[in-house]
Amino acid sequence: MKKVLIISTSVRLGSNSEALAHAFEKGAREAGNDVEFVSLKDKCVAFCKGCLACQKIGRCVIDDDANAIADKMCAAEVIVWATPIYYYELSGQMKTLIDRANSLYSRDYRFRDVYLLMTAAEDEEYVPEKAISGVQGWLDCFEKATLKGTMFAGGFNAPNEIRDNEILRKAENMGRGV
Repeated sequence: MKKVLIISTSVRLGSNSEALAHAFEKGAREAGNDVEFVSLKDKCVAFCKGCLACQKIGRCVIDDDANAIADKMCAAEVIVWATPIYYYELSGQMKTLIDRANSLYSRDYRFRDVYLLMTAAEDEEYVPEKAISGVQGWLDCFEKATLKGTMFAGGFNAPNEIRDNEILRKAENMGRGV
């Protein structure tokens, strides 16, 4: 059994990336893992100030929801990011949280496996490349962690548009494989 943290970064109600995240969650739970789901929809995460105080004190000096999420990230063995693709890149909310989780770099983080779930209005193969590169750039700073899997579902624009059982089943199976 692994401790899995799923972070849904879309702030849109009924988002397609969150549908993938919930399907992954279902599979991970069925496989017997301890799963926690965090949505940024109701969270306050301010921009990083770049002061690097977090490297000395082990937490960000900004007092908002990012510190609690970073603590959850630090304790998790598996981190699953779910993001919509905006302008061929990961969501701004996700990038802001990644920046704010800078305190993890100097801490004894447990995560080793990272997964990335993505949705977009476009469905061409190249659409998720920059988002994957953004997550890999973050992971390059954490030598004990690797990007274990990615899933991209394109061609979805309206909320709640992913109803395709094959796509959701694929996300569930990915979760079962954790």
